Order: sequence, then structure tokens, then C-alpha cells
Amino acid sequence: MSTAVWATAIKVWQCARDELNRLSQSVEQPAFERVVEMLAGCDGRIVTAGVGTSAAAARKIAHSLSCIERPALFLSPGDAVHGALGVVQPGDVAILISKGGNTGEVVALLPALKAKKVPVIAVTERPDSALGRSAAVTLRVAVEREADEFNMLATTSTMAVIAVFDAICIALMDVTGYTREQFAVIHPGGAVGRRLTGHTDSAP
Repeated sequence: MSTAVWATAIKVWQCARDELNRLSQSVEQPAFERVVEMLAGCDGRIVTAGVGTSAAAARKIAHSLSCIERPALFLSPGDAVHGALGVVQPGDVAILISKGGNTGEVVALLPALKAKKVPVIAVTERPDSALGRSAAVTLRVAVEREADEFNMLATTSTMAVIAVFDAICIALMDVTGYTREQFAVIHPGGAVGRRLTGHTDSAP
């Protein structure tokens, strides 16, 4: 069994590698640059939202943005439509993630965001979806296949979204002039904190 299990792992990693290699051709450069521009110029907070594995990606994106001094938070779509949308205010930017672009819980946020004049960055495979048509900018992130044999489990598609926003975060660091000293202030803990502050002891 171990040989078959290892072969499966290799197949999954090869699929991931192939999908990452396609991003430079599938992601549209103008949309990518516009997203960086919007997030760099945001005077409020960046609100991310999604459900299922898109929620996991949205949480990671919010954390990464906060790590580079782009204040961000994850908003649960379920909680949002029961009053939590009050956290979103004019001056904010919303990043809404939905693979198909028609996820009901995500689409339900659009009227309130429009009323609050909060621009939406749509992250979807389908620009012609309800989400894509309503967004200020649509960032199409699509993969040819997921890693499982049924091509159904959100694996490479979630990885691709995270990889695109990893690139966006690094681009934002360059655009905003983000410094090592800034990172040291907000990340004093753990091994990264010790490296940033010049401490090399082995304390946890």
C-alpha cells in the first residue's frame, strides 16, 4: 500500500506544480495590477469573504495582508447578513471569493456593499457570473483540474487563489515600501520574530 500512497502524493504535487505554472498565462496582468493598486490605496480595511474552502483561502489572505500593514479581516457571509456587515464601512475594499461566482451566501453581500459604496474585488473562475458582473474588478483564477480523480475536491483551485494573493502581497510590499523594521514591530513572536530582532536563541 505504501508505494501506491506515495505515488498518489507525487501525482497531487505534480498537478499542483502544473497549475501554478499556468498562472502566469491564465491570470490577466491588468486585473492583477488593478487589484494591487486598489489594495495599496485603500484607506480603510480590506474585508475578505468566502464559504467552504474559499473561506479558508479568504482567512489566509486577510492574515497575510495584515502582516504587511494592510489592515484586513475575514467576514463570515453567514454572519454578515445577520448584522455583521456593519463592520464594513465606506473607504473599505471587499475581496469576495467564489469559484463559480454564484455562491448564494457571497452574492447576498453585494447589495449592502453597493449601498455602502465599497468596491468589490471578485475572485472567481467565471467573470460572467453574478459576482463577476457586479465587481469593480474581476480577478479570474482558474485551474484545468483539481488533484482528485473525480476532479471535484477543491485542492489546486484553492491553492491557486492563495498563490495569486501571495504574489499580490509581495507586490504590495514593493509598492508600499514595506520594511523589515515594520515587520519586526508586528511580528515579535516565534522563530520569525527572533530572526527579525536578531535573537538566535532556541527559546520557543
